Amino acid sequence: MSEKDIDHSEQINSVLNIKRKLKGPVAKIATGIAVFGALIQLYIAGFASVSELALRSIHWTYITVLIFLLYPATKKSSKDKVPIYDLILATLAVVIGLYIFFCWKAIAERMGFTIPREVVLGTLAILVVLEACRRVVGNALAILAGIFLAYGFAGPYLPMAIAHRGYGLDAIVRTLYISTDGIFGMPIAISASYVVLFILFGSLLQECGGGKFFTDIAFGLVGKSVGGPAKAAVVSSSLMGMLSGAAVANVVTTGTFTIPLMKKSGYPSHLAGAIEAVASTGGQFVPPVMGAAAFMIAEVVGVPYGRIALAAIIPSVLYYIYLYLSVDLEAKKAGLKGINKEDIPSVKAAFRESGHLMIPLVALVYMIIKGYSPGRSIFLSILMILIVSSLKKSSRMSLKDIIRALESGIHNATPVAAACAAAGIITGMISVTGIGLRFSSILISLSGNSVMMMLILTMIASLILGMGLPTSAAYVILAVITGPALITLGVEPISAHFFIFFFGCISTITPPVALSAYAGAGIAGADPMKTGFTAFRLGLVGYIVPFLGVFSPAILLIGKPYQVALFAILSLIAIVALTYAMVGYRNGKLKLIYRLLFVLGAALVLIKTDLIISMLGILLIAICFFQTRGRTDQPTVTI
Repeated sequence: MSEKDIDHSEQINSVLNIKRKLKGPVAKIATGIAVFGALIQLYIAGFASVSELALRSIHWTYITVLIFLLYPATKKSSKDKVPIYDLILATLAVVIGLYIFFCWKAIAERMGFTIPREVVLGTLAILVVLEACRRVVGNALAILAGIFLAYGFAGPYLPMAIAHRGYGLDAIVRTLYISTDGIFGMPIAISASYVVLFILFGSLLQECGGGKFFTDIAFGLVGKSVGGPAKAAVVSSSLMGMLSGAAVANVVTTGTFTIPLMKKSGYPSHLAGAIEAVASTGGQFVPPVMGAAAFMIAEVVGVPYGRIALAAIIPSVLYYIYLYLSVDLEAKKAGLKGINKEDIPSVKAAFRESGHLMIPLVALVYMIIKGYSPGRSIFLSILMILIVSSLKKSSRMSLKDIIRALESGIHNATPVAAACAAAGIITGMISVTGIGLRFSSILISLSGNSVMMMLILTMIASLILGMGLPTSAAYVILAVITGPALITLGVEPISAHFFIFFFGCISTITPPVALSAYAGAGIAGADPMKTGFTAFRLGLVGYIVPFLGVFSPAILLIGKPYQVALFAILSLIAIVALTYAMVGYRNGKLKLIYRLLFVLGAALVLIKTDLIISMLGILLIAICFFQTRGRTDQPTVTI
């Protein structure tokens, strides 16, 4: 391995937070805790009724213990043994969490007033959250949470614009520890009630062969076409995204297979890594299993999760159509070929062997659309996986397989839970200090009451926060600060929150800190920055769709059916034109004038809601399409 490869390996390792490889009794204990946590979550979802604080505290307790057992404090810490200080932290996490679990009734009866031991435990709880977040998510979110925490104490000493009366330790502990506004607030509630269950669903479906089934289908459908490996990466990543809802995890799940195949077929390393990164990033907004932030949208806006999943259908389809066409044109421009027929899996054989694994996923989609609660829907779907997978020997899971899937699912849930707990500190401090409303007023003033200016400010903030924070954390912060400002200016609530959500998602392919692109570059052995900027170009539609959701809400299924259908068709035409322009190729290399005209036509179709303007845009696109129909590097007719 070259020095360059080593650098990329270190980069991807830092992105994925490589865990300790435990052995012996400690490894069995860690497995037992993870499986116990999974079974508790499933039992509560299916059979039990517990208080909000009780559910959230037990969820965060086992997650925190696992974090201190699995994640070393520093790069130099032992990777196979748990030091004594981590055992102490794990013990503290148990005491802190179980106190809430067993004493929540007494806390409720005291109307939130703290007693001395709660001040001590609350202080320790805050420190534990910050350390757990630092280990799993990274320094950025932990530091940001620390800044908001300090803001709560330092209010009287700050400039007038952001000053407040200040709060003592008792008041801050009361908010962050023994209430549902802080650590055990809405973000961790989403993690405990929904996200962990959806992750367990994906993990079990993967274990019984669902992941291989989707990959085989993708390669069987498009593998032999021009640029087959890249197209298969797009299709398989979109399908896998329905199960994981996590961009970087999707990259390393499918990318370890698709990226080497893309390179082997002739794609440059940076392009192969970028294609997988963009394809995997879209998984965060592909229904039915979207990223954690999607559940938060439902909670904040006050609509069923099924409504959020439906709203994401057209944007996700447009995103992947643009990427698929871009991949196709890049392959044709480079003269690449597909995979040999004998190396491509049979679609019929894949369905014959594993098609029954689609039943739980179809059932999940049906239940969500019909309005079942997400928790109930996913619990029943998990039961279906266990039943359906046992129908055939190829998918039948042993007890060992099920334990491995449950353990893997809980491990994959730890970064989400850690981010949610830290986000709870931030939202708790925003709530108690009132800075959210003040920031909203400041932003409205800065925007001059202009919706477009407000959207641009929100976009910049989303991209900046998303570069260093998980999508869920970036979303929940901006949902509190910029969401009300957008709604005040007349933006539909769903459109406003989708705007924040989408930019939080695509921040993972936005340089200079593009985590999904870095993961793809690490696997491809490519330059991270070059991969990041290539991913930015390939994911361009992801930067356009959020604006469409605000100015043309039909894209989010808001409006009458004919309006939705018409805008979907117009958007598809515009996206195709935009793809030609950005790749600079159709049947041959496009002249600059045609690339510009394609962009202009797409802009006329998308930017204006007036039908006549849209028709002019389509006419311009049609002219360019006709005049570039020749199979040479020059158009057959000139304007």
